[in-house]
Amino acid sequence: MRQELIDLREARRQAQGRIHRLSALAERLHSEHGRVRRSLASVRDFLVLAPKARDTLEELSTALFGKILDEVEANLTHAIREILGQDRVVVSEREVKSNRLHIHFLIRNQGREDEIEDIMTGQGGSVCNILSVGLRLIALSQLPEANHRPFLVLDEQDCWLKPGLIPKFMKLIQEIAVRLNLQLLIISHHPLDLFAGSADRIFELVPDREAGAVIKRVK
Repeated sequence: MRQELIDLREARRQAQGRIHRLSALAERLHSEHGRVRRSLASVRDFLVLAPKARDTLEELSTALFGKILDEVEANLTHAIREILGQDRVVVSEREVKSNRLHIHFLIRNQGREDEIEDIMTGQGGSVCNILSVGLRLIALSQLPEANHRPFLVLDEQDCWLKPGLIPKFMKLIQEIAVRLNLQLLIISHHPLDLFAGSADRIFELVPDREAGAVIKRVK
């Protein structure tokens, strides 16, 4: 009888221990359940707001880049008119796709609003030459000076320009480079005298029987 009483007391002690452990586990799980429910509520609130936030960010991005693009259009239009001597306007079509701003440049004849030129083939490729240089200069000018050298290489960027347009083209590039404090290295197959009025230094690559080619300073 005494042993049975001892066994019952031990069983009760063990049962009480299990009750305490289960109570602690229940309290922890209840707290975790509350935390998960609050987190789930936050996620649901975010999912409700996400489309509105995305649309708002797209509107802000479009507005921000819109101001930048307006300035880019004005600068490129000035370059086209200055070099080609024609009343053309550079315009950009802007569209947001998959959270990215897509830009397509076009050339419009100011006298004929319905006449659109492709930038790749307009004016026999001259438009492409001018715009590609303009966009490179604009992009380089926006980079942090601490991380990027103000230096740009233009390899045959005048290839589709008529020789008579080269001096205007180079003069405008020189003015922009000076204003933006950029150093340019320009490679061209056009006659060297077309660059005499705008280049600080001119070098000619001359064929040589022994060396293959030598660099000769002209200016």
